[in-house]
Amino acid sequence: MFDVLLTDPEKALRDEARAFVRDAVSPALLKAMDAGEVEYPRDAVRAMGKAGLLGVRFAPDHGGRGASWAAELAVVEEFGALGTALGCAQAMPSIVGEALSRFGTDDQKRRYLAPILAGELVAAEGLTEPRGGSDFFGATTTARQDGSHFVLTGQKRFVVGAAGADVFLIYARTGAPDAPPHKSISAFLVDRSLGVDVKHLYGLLGTRGGGTGRIHLRDVRVPAENLVGKLHGGTEIFNRMMVPERLTSAAGAIGMARCSLEIATRYAQKRKAFGRPIRDYQAVSFRIAESVARLDAARALAFVAGRTVDAGLDGRRLVSEAKKVATEAGWATVNDAMQVLGGIGYTSVFPIERMLRDLRLTMIWTGTNEVMNLLTYHEYAKELLGSKAAVRDVESDAGDADAIEEKVYE
Repeated sequence: MFDVLLTDPEKALRDEARAFVRDAVSPALLKAMDAGEVEYPRDAVRAMGKAGLLGVRFAPDHGGRGASWAAELAVVEEFGALGTALGCAQAMPSIVGEALSRFGTDDQKRRYLAPILAGELVAAEGLTEPRGGSDFFGATTTARQDGSHFVLTGQKRFVVGAAGADVFLIYARTGAPDAPPHKSISAFLVDRSLGVDVKHLYGLLGTRGGGTGRIHLRDVRVPAENLVGKLHGGTEIFNRMMVPERLTSAAGAIGMARCSLEIATRYAQKRKAFGRPIRDYQAVSFRIAESVARLDAARALAFVAGRTVDAGLDGRRLVSEAKKVATEAGWATVNDAMQVLGGIGYTSVFPIERMLRDLRLTMIWTGTNEVMNLLTYHEYAKELLGSKAAVRDVESDAGDADAIEEKVYE
């Protein structure tokens, strides 16, 4: 039904992604990743790049497809079938690529963006630090200018793809110690070969095989030409990167949830209890129906957010809403799918248990859903209280609207 939201070229690109996910990724790879036998799926990323399915939004001059956000969301949803580790590997070029495409120099686009989209270079981003998660502006990693270089010192953790990354987009404090945090952070491209130490790979509940680790920067000398954007201009880059971070999280969660819902629906058709297919019981069919409606609503919101960004409008609120709504819809749907399958859904006979483990992370990364609530409220209140639209004042429609003395605010 959502084909109505896509143009013919966008549908064709989605179908390319669907065929790749179906035919080019073996179940053996997914099983090996989940078993911890793969640190990072570099060959799979290379194949994605060769197929032209990395960073499809970006200009063809740099290896993209010049596609819309709607097309990117449709592509990422298909990759959601592979889980969060491979899904994030597919989405990361879109995330790091946003910084390079919008703020990078021509030389940075040539040296980094094009190879990343081709799958030849693996990129990762360093946001979170050991002392803080959502507190991005509390970063303590520093970058001190020394002639034609910057010297970076600090740690980043929960770096997805750390095990396989060739280059890291690192945010570091460059301003004076007493400078406002949002005016003293800069972004740098840091090649692994410069001395980035991948110190620890995390044992994760899900999202396994994606090489998530902690990195140490011990006086790493980074050429000044690897500064992305303006000095002290990292806040603008960070805010812009949150668009692909959160929209790809939304689309990936929808993709995973869609797959779990399909499994549950087919199971309910085949499985019999008390002499009838369990789909005949409202306890099952209503649970599936609620999941269908939930995912349709989440997908519609994500598409609206994508179209808003495509139109060049301020999509900060809608992007935050899409990430929250889609990831929570995904989590609820995979839980419903497990309930439909019953005990067998809790085993590794079906992939529902892996999807559940993977989906749990989506409500934490790229800004927790509590942070999404803060952003949504802030942006909505700003829009409403600053609006001069001539709409009906329904407050005066109350029966005792004239009892002004009853409206006490302090």
